[in-house]
Amino acid sequence: MRTIGVISDTHGLLRDEAVAALAGSDLIVHAGDVGDDGILRRLEEIAPLRAVHGNTDHGPVLAALPATIVVDLTAPDGAPSAGGHGPLIYVLHELEHLDLDPRAAGFGAVVYGHTHVPTIDRKDQVLYFNPGAAGHRRFKLPVTVGRLRVAEDGSVEGEIVYLEVGE
Repeated sequence: MRTIGVISDTHGLLRDEAVAALAGSDLIVHAGDVGDDGILRRLEEIAPLRAVHGNTDHGPVLAALPATIVVDLTAPDGAPSAGGHGPLIYVLHELEHLDLDPRAAGFGAVVYGHTHVPTIDRKDQVLYFNPGAAGHRRFKLPVTVGRLRVAEDGSVEGEIVYLEVGE
């Protein structure tokens, strides 16, 4: 079984609790609103990283990251290759900007952020996964990261990890 750490909406704050929760991941996916390129470097120290920019990212982060990516959950670095065998996930920051039919395009999951609300949902055999927000707490929402577990048969399951943090 392979473990993919999923984080979003750090907004310039990478908590020690999030780093600890992502430790042991085979790959990390950041679904946008990174806030600081130092966060990307720190996450790359844990595991290979694939990331997209969010609507609040600017400067070096915005310049360095695409709006969407395809991640091959079986590749060591997550980069899809010609003839890759997946499972594949589609990553973007805002689900409202999804401009394709994930099932028809061959994706097993869609990973997104933006809402700060941790979500695990299945629609039309596709997993929709939002790890919530790992940065500054907004409203009374929890501070969370996520994990995707990839089984030998290629099935993907999501898990939300609630972080015990102060404000």
